[in-house]
Amino acid sequence: MSSEKLLEIKNLTVHFESFDATVHAVENLNLSLRHGETLGLVGETGAGKTTTVKSVMRILPERPAKIVSGEILFDGQDLLKLPIKEMRKIRGKQISMIFQDPMTSLNPVMTVAEQIAEVIRLHEKCSKKEAHKKACDMLELVGIRPERGSDYPHQFSGGMKQRVVIAMALACNPRFLIADEPTTALDVTIQAQVLELMKKLKAQYQTAMVMITHDLGIVAEICDYVAIMYAGEIVEYGTREHIFNHTGHPYTKGLFACIPDIFTEQNELVPINGLTPDPTDLPVGCRFHPRCPYATEQCAKEHPANFEIEPGHYVACHLARSGGNDNV
Repeated sequence: MSSEKLLEIKNLTVHFESFDATVHAVENLNLSLRHGETLGLVGETGAGKTTTVKSVMRILPERPAKIVSGEILFDGQDLLKLPIKEMRKIRGKQISMIFQDPMTSLNPVMTVAEQIAEVIRLHEKCSKKEAHKKACDMLELVGIRPERGSDYPHQFSGGMKQRVVIAMALACNPRFLIADEPTTALDVTIQAQVLELMKKLKAQYQTAMVMITHDLGIVAEICDYVAIMYAGEIVEYGTREHIFNHTGHPYTKGLFACIPDIFTEQNELVPINGLTPDPTDLPVGCRFHPRCPYATEQCAKEHPANFEIEPGHYVACHLARSGGNDNV
Protein backbone atom coordinates (compact mmCIF):
# COMPACT_ATOMS: atom_id res chain seq x y z
CA MET A 1 0.00 0.00 0.00
CA SER A 2 1.45 3.39 -1.04
CA SER A 3 2.42 5.85 1.70
CA GLU A 4 1.51 8.80 -0.53
CA LYS A 5 -1.76 10.58 0.17
CA LEU A 6 -4.33 10.17 -2.58
CA LEU A 7 -6.89 12.48 -0.95
CA GLU A 8 -6.24 15.26 1.53
CA ILE A 9 -8.97 17.57 2.84
CA LYS A 10 -7.63 20.67 4.60
CA ASN A 11 -9.75 23.00 6.77
CA LEU A 12 -12.93 22.43 4.76
CA THR A 13 -15.84 24.64 5.80
CA VAL A 14 -19.24 24.36 4.09
CA HIS A 15 -22.31 26.49 4.84
CA PHE A 16 -25.85 26.55 3.49
CA GLU A 17 -27.15 30.09 3.24
CA SER A 18 -30.80 31.06 3.58
CA PHE A 19 -32.58 34.39 3.94
CA ASP A 20 -32.61 34.33 7.73
CA ALA A 21 -29.95 31.83 8.85
CA THR A 22 -26.72 30.04 7.99
CA VAL A 23 -26.44 26.27 8.36
CA HIS A 24 -22.93 25.35 9.53
CA ALA A 25 -22.79 21.95 7.83
CA VAL A 26 -19.03 21.30 7.96
CA GLU A 27 -16.45 23.25 9.95
CA ASN A 28 -12.64 23.16 9.57
CA LEU A 29 -12.60 19.49 8.59
CA ASN A 30 -9.29 17.73 7.98
CA LEU A 31 -8.98 14.20 6.55
CA SER A 32 -6.54 12.22 4.45
CA LEU A 33 -6.56 8.86 2.67
CA ARG A 34 -3.80 6.83 1.04
CA HIS A 35 -4.01 4.51 -1.96
CA GLY A 36 -5.94 1.31 -1.20
CA GLU A 37 -7.20 2.42 2.24
CA THR A 38 -10.82 2.41 3.40
CA LEU A 39 -12.03 5.16 5.74
CA GLY A 40 -15.31 4.86 7.64
CA LEU A 41 -17.15 8.16 8.14
CA VAL A 42 -19.55 7.66 11.05
CA GLY A 43 -22.09 9.88 12.79
CA GLU A 44 -25.76 10.62 13.33
CA THR A 45 -27.97 12.02 10.58
CA GLY A 46 -27.08 15.66 9.98
CA ALA A 47 -23.46 15.34 11.11
CA GLY A 48 -22.14 16.54 7.74
CA LYS A 49 -20.95 13.22 6.28
CA THR A 50 -22.70 13.42 2.92
CA THR A 51 -21.97 17.15 2.59
CA THR A 52 -18.27 16.37 3.02
CA VAL A 53 -18.13 13.79 0.22
CA LYS A 54 -20.38 15.82 -2.07
CA SER A 55 -17.83 18.62 -1.66
CA VAL A 56 -15.15 16.23 -2.89
CA MET A 57 -17.30 15.36 -5.93
CA ARG A 58 -18.22 19.05 -6.41
CA ILE A 59 -21.93 18.15 -6.67
CA LEU A 60 -23.30 20.40 -3.92
CA PRO A 61 -26.01 22.76 -5.17
CA GLU A 62 -24.34 26.14 -5.76
CA ARG A 63 -27.28 27.74 -4.02
CA PRO A 64 -27.72 27.51 -1.10
CA ALA A 65 -24.44 25.58 -0.54
CA LYS A 66 -21.22 27.53 -0.22
CA ILE A 67 -17.71 26.15 0.31
CA VAL A 68 -16.44 28.94 2.56
CA SER A 69 -12.83 27.82 2.83
CA GLY A 70 -10.45 24.89 2.55
CA GLU A 71 -8.66 22.70 0.05
CA ILE A 72 -9.50 19.26 -1.35
CA LEU A 73 -6.31 17.81 -2.78
CA PHE A 74 -6.66 14.76 -5.01
CA ASP A 75 -3.26 13.46 -6.05
CA GLY A 76 -1.88 16.89 -5.15
CA GLN A 77 -4.40 18.80 -7.28
CA ASP A 78 -6.94 21.09 -5.58
CA LEU A 79 -10.35 19.96 -6.87
CA LEU A 80 -12.01 23.17 -5.68
CA LYS A 81 -9.92 25.23 -8.12
CA LEU A 82 -10.56 23.08 -11.19
CA PRO A 83 -12.83 24.35 -13.98
CA ILE A 84 -16.13 22.45 -14.19
CA LYS A 85 -15.07 20.90 -17.52
CA GLU A 86 -11.95 19.38 -15.92
CA MET A 87 -13.91 18.19 -12.89
CA ARG A 88 -16.33 16.31 -15.16
CA LYS A 89 -13.39 14.34 -16.56
CA ILE A 90 -12.46 13.25 -13.03
CA ARG A 91 -15.98 12.29 -11.87
CA GLY A 92 -16.74 8.70 -12.81
CA LYS A 93 -13.20 8.13 -14.14
CA GLN A 94 -10.92 8.78 -11.17
CA ILE A 95 -13.48 9.45 -8.42
CA SER A 96 -16.78 7.58 -8.33
CA MET A 97 -19.72 7.49 -5.92
CA ILE A 98 -22.29 4.90 -4.88
CA PHE A 99 -25.38 6.76 -3.69
CA GLN A 100 -27.67 5.75 -0.83
CA ASP A 101 -30.76 4.92 -2.89
CA PRO A 102 -30.01 2.90 -6.06
CA MET A 103 -33.48 3.55 -7.49
CA THR A 104 -32.88 7.30 -7.70
CA SER A 105 -29.38 6.71 -9.12
CA LEU A 106 -30.65 4.77 -12.16
CA ASN A 107 -32.53 6.05 -15.20
CA PRO A 108 -35.87 4.16 -15.37
CA VAL A 109 -36.14 4.42 -19.18
CA MET A 110 -32.67 3.05 -20.04
CA THR A 111 -31.51 -0.55 -19.73
CA VAL A 112 -28.86 -1.12 -17.08
CA ALA A 113 -26.23 -2.07 -19.69
CA GLU A 114 -26.92 1.16 -21.59
CA GLN A 115 -26.39 3.19 -18.43
CA ILE A 116 -23.07 1.53 -17.59
CA ALA A 117 -21.95 1.79 -21.24
CA GLU A 118 -22.80 5.52 -21.20
CA VAL A 119 -20.31 6.07 -18.35
CA ILE A 120 -17.64 4.03 -20.16
CA ARG A 121 -18.06 5.92 -23.47
CA LEU A 122 -17.94 9.24 -21.63
CA HIS A 123 -14.47 8.56 -20.22
CA GLU A 124 -12.88 6.02 -22.56
CA LYS A 125 -12.27 6.09 -26.30
CA CYS A 126 -14.24 3.08 -27.49
CA SER A 127 -17.07 2.15 -29.81
CA LYS A 128 -20.67 1.65 -28.71
CA LYS A 129 -20.22 -2.12 -29.15
CA GLU A 130 -17.03 -2.21 -27.06
CA ALA A 131 -18.67 -0.14 -24.30
CA HIS A 132 -21.68 -2.50 -24.23
CA LYS A 133 -19.36 -5.52 -24.02
CA LYS A 134 -17.49 -3.99 -21.09
CA ALA A 135 -20.80 -3.06 -19.40
CA CYS A 136 -21.91 -6.71 -19.59
CA ASP A 137 -18.52 -7.79 -18.22
CA MET A 138 -18.99 -5.41 -15.28
CA LEU A 139 -22.45 -6.86 -14.58
CA GLU A 140 -20.94 -10.34 -14.54
CA LEU A 141 -18.23 -9.11 -12.17
CA VAL A 142 -20.87 -8.06 -9.61
CA GLY A 143 -22.80 -11.33 -9.94
CA ILE A 144 -25.45 -10.40 -12.52
CA ARG A 145 -25.88 -12.51 -15.66
CA PRO A 146 -24.75 -10.48 -18.72
CA GLU A 147 -28.03 -11.16 -20.57
CA ARG A 148 -29.84 -9.19 -17.88
CA GLY A 149 -28.11 -6.07 -19.19
CA SER A 150 -31.11 -5.57 -21.47
CA ASP A 151 -33.44 -5.30 -18.44
CA TYR A 152 -34.66 -2.04 -16.91
CA PRO A 153 -34.08 -0.96 -13.27
CA HIS A 154 -37.65 -1.79 -12.18
CA GLN A 155 -37.02 -5.42 -13.12
CA PHE A 156 -34.35 -5.79 -10.43
CA SER A 157 -34.64 -6.23 -6.66
CA GLY A 158 -33.13 -3.66 -4.28
CA GLY A 159 -29.97 -5.70 -3.79
CA MET A 160 -29.55 -6.29 -7.53
CA LYS A 161 -30.06 -2.58 -8.26
CA GLN A 162 -27.30 -1.78 -5.78
CA ARG A 163 -25.03 -4.25 -7.60
CA VAL A 164 -25.78 -2.42 -10.86
CA VAL A 165 -24.84 0.91 -9.23
CA ILE A 166 -21.58 -0.63 -7.93
CA ALA A 167 -20.82 -1.96 -11.44
CA MET A 168 -21.42 1.53 -12.84
CA ALA A 169 -19.21 3.15 -10.20
CA LEU A 170 -16.34 0.74 -10.91
CA ALA A 171 -16.76 0.64 -14.71
CA CYS A 172 -13.81 2.99 -15.36
CA ASN A 173 -11.63 1.55 -12.58
CA PRO A 174 -11.63 4.68 -10.35
CA ARG A 175 -8.78 5.31 -7.94
CA PHE A 176 -11.14 6.62 -5.27
CA LEU A 177 -14.65 5.34 -4.45
CA ILE A 178 -17.23 7.01 -2.19
CA ALA A 179 -19.99 4.77 -0.80
CA ASP A 180 -22.80 6.74 0.85
CA GLU A 181 -24.64 4.23 3.07
CA PRO A 182 -24.82 1.70 0.21
CA THR A 183 -26.57 -0.97 2.31
CA THR A 184 -29.16 1.14 4.17
CA ALA A 185 -32.20 -0.01 2.16
CA LEU A 186 -31.18 -3.68 2.03
CA ASP A 187 -32.06 -6.61 4.28
CA VAL A 188 -29.31 -8.19 6.38
CA THR A 189 -28.58 -11.10 4.01
CA ILE A 190 -28.31 -8.91 0.90
CA GLN A 191 -26.33 -6.35 2.93
CA ALA A 192 -23.72 -9.00 3.75
CA GLN A 193 -23.51 -10.03 0.08
CA VAL A 194 -23.02 -6.42 -1.09
CA LEU A 195 -20.32 -5.79 1.55
CA GLU A 196 -18.49 -8.98 0.59
CA LEU A 197 -18.67 -7.91 -3.06
CA MET A 198 -17.28 -4.44 -2.26
CA LYS A 199 -14.40 -5.95 -0.25
CA LYS A 200 -13.56 -8.30 -3.10
CA LEU A 201 -13.66 -5.58 -5.77
CA LYS A 202 -11.68 -3.15 -3.60
CA ALA A 203 -8.94 -5.76 -3.18
CA GLN A 204 -9.01 -6.54 -6.91
CA TYR A 205 -8.78 -2.93 -8.06
CA GLN A 206 -6.79 -1.52 -5.08
CA THR A 207 -9.28 1.33 -4.86
CA ALA A 208 -9.23 3.78 -1.96
CA MET A 209 -12.69 4.17 -0.42
CA VAL A 210 -14.71 6.31 1.97
CA MET A 211 -17.64 4.42 3.49
CA ILE A 212 -20.38 6.57 5.02
CA THR A 213 -22.46 4.62 7.50
CA HIS A 214 -24.39 4.64 10.78
CA ASP A 215 -23.53 0.97 11.28
CA LEU A 216 -20.42 0.30 13.37
CA GLY A 217 -20.67 -3.37 12.40
CA ILE A 218 -19.98 -2.40 8.78
CA VAL A 219 -17.04 -0.28 9.93
CA ALA A 220 -15.57 -3.26 11.79
CA GLU A 221 -16.01 -5.42 8.71
CA ILE A 222 -14.61 -3.22 5.95
CA CYS A 223 -12.72 -0.13 7.21
CA ASP A 224 -9.03 0.45 7.96
CA TYR A 225 -9.50 3.91 9.51
CA VAL A 226 -12.48 5.59 11.16
CA ALA A 227 -13.52 9.24 11.51
CA ILE A 228 -16.36 10.05 13.92
CA MET A 229 -18.34 13.17 12.94
CA TYR A 230 -20.54 15.26 15.18
CA ALA A 231 -22.21 18.57 14.23
CA GLY A 232 -19.93 19.17 11.24
CA GLU A 233 -16.65 18.29 12.93
CA ILE A 234 -14.37 15.26 13.28
CA VAL A 235 -14.37 14.51 17.02
CA GLU A 236 -12.31 11.31 16.86
CA TYR A 237 -10.03 9.76 14.26
CA GLY A 238 -7.85 6.67 14.26
CA THR A 239 -7.39 3.14 13.03
CA ARG A 240 -10.25 0.67 13.41
CA GLU A 241 -8.40 -0.85 16.39
CA HIS A 242 -8.02 2.58 18.04
CA ILE A 243 -11.71 3.38 17.76
CA PHE A 244 -13.02 -0.04 18.80
CA ASN A 245 -10.47 -0.95 21.49
CA HIS A 246 -9.32 2.44 22.87
CA THR A 247 -12.37 4.67 22.37
CA GLY A 248 -11.48 8.22 23.37
CA HIS A 249 -14.43 10.60 22.87
CA PRO A 250 -17.61 10.49 25.01
CA TYR A 251 -19.70 10.69 21.83
CA THR A 252 -17.99 7.65 20.32
CA LYS A 253 -18.49 5.78 23.59
CA GLY A 254 -22.16 6.75 23.45
CA LEU A 255 -22.48 5.30 19.93
CA PHE A 256 -21.01 1.99 21.12
CA ALA A 257 -23.31 1.97 24.17
CA CYS A 258 -26.33 2.10 21.81
CA ILE A 259 -25.37 -1.28 20.30
CA PRO A 260 -26.93 -4.40 21.90
CA ASP A 261 -24.37 -6.68 23.57
CA ILE A 262 -25.16 -10.37 23.09
CA PHE A 263 -22.78 -11.34 25.90
CA THR A 264 -24.50 -9.36 28.66
CA GLU A 265 -28.09 -9.27 29.84
CA GLN A 266 -29.73 -5.96 28.89
CA ASN A 267 -33.31 -4.91 29.52
CA GLU A 268 -32.98 -1.75 27.43
CA LEU A 269 -30.47 0.07 25.24
CA VAL A 270 -28.60 3.11 26.54
CA PRO A 271 -29.35 6.07 24.23
CA ILE A 272 -27.35 9.29 23.97
CA ASN A 273 -29.48 11.86 25.77
CA GLY A 274 -30.74 14.90 23.91
CA LEU A 275 -30.70 15.76 20.22
CA THR A 276 -28.04 16.89 17.76
CA PRO A 277 -27.68 20.67 17.92
CA ASP A 278 -29.40 23.08 15.55
CA PRO A 279 -26.74 23.73 12.84
CA THR A 280 -27.92 27.35 12.58
CA ASP A 281 -27.33 27.89 16.30
CA LEU A 282 -24.44 25.71 17.47
CA PRO A 283 -23.40 25.60 21.15
CA VAL A 284 -20.41 27.59 22.36
CA GLY A 285 -17.43 25.46 23.39
CA CYS A 286 -17.56 21.74 22.67
CA ARG A 287 -20.55 21.04 20.45
CA PHE A 288 -21.28 17.81 22.28
CA HIS A 289 -21.22 19.30 25.80
CA PRO A 290 -25.05 19.74 26.17
CA ARG A 291 -25.43 15.95 25.73
CA CYS A 292 -22.21 14.83 27.42
CA PRO A 293 -22.55 13.29 30.91
CA TYR A 294 -18.93 14.22 31.67
CA ALA A 295 -19.04 17.88 30.57
CA THR A 296 -17.25 20.48 32.71
CA GLU A 297 -17.34 24.29 32.76
CA GLN A 298 -14.38 24.30 30.39
CA CYS A 299 -16.38 22.24 27.87
CA ALA A 300 -19.12 24.90 27.81
CA LYS A 301 -16.65 27.74 27.23
CA GLU A 302 -13.72 26.49 25.14
CA HIS A 303 -13.80 24.67 21.83
CA PRO A 304 -11.53 21.59 22.11
CA ALA A 305 -8.63 21.15 19.70
CA ASN A 306 -7.65 17.75 18.35
CA PHE A 307 -5.30 15.96 20.74
CA GLU A 308 -3.19 12.89 19.88
CA ILE A 309 -3.84 10.44 22.73
CA GLU A 310 -1.65 7.78 21.11
CA PRO A 311 0.23 7.69 17.78
CA GLY A 312 -2.28 8.23 14.97
CA HIS A 313 -5.31 8.46 17.32
CA TYR A 314 -6.82 11.95 17.64
CA VAL A 315 -9.63 13.11 19.93
CA ALA A 316 -11.23 16.56 20.18
CA CYS A 317 -12.04 16.48 23.90
CA HIS A 318 -10.82 18.44 26.94
CA LEU A 319 -11.01 15.29 29.08
CA ALA A 320 -8.66 13.46 26.71
CA ARG A 321 -6.15 16.31 26.90
CA SER A 322 -6.31 16.48 30.71
CA GLY A 323 -5.92 12.71 31.13
CA GLY A 324 -9.43 12.26 32.56
CA ASN A 325 -10.50 10.21 29.57
CA ASP A 326 -10.02 6.87 31.35
CA ASN A 327 -12.95 7.70 33.62
CA VAL A 328 -15.30 8.35 30.72
